Amino acid sequence: MFISAPRRGSFVPKEITTKEQFEKLLEHADEIRVSRSGDRAKVKLRTEEALYTFKTTSEEADALIKGIKVPVTEF
Repeated sequence: MFISAPRRGSFVPKEITTKEQFEKLLEHADEIRVSRSGDRAKVKLRTEEALYTFKTTSEEADALIKGIKVPVTEF
């Protein structure tokens, strides 16, 4: 029987609760995805170790990802 190795990072996303935590992890990000629903946004930040999520407003999400050099994908 073949058992595949787990992909990089953990399978369960870790939720970030503060803007400061997000900004610290932003330095180590490989990819950022933004999912919007009305005036709310969920920003998903992928690092080599894990996937992190941060729930915020659309305006704050725009301000956080403005001017970064990491690829950003909108959903």
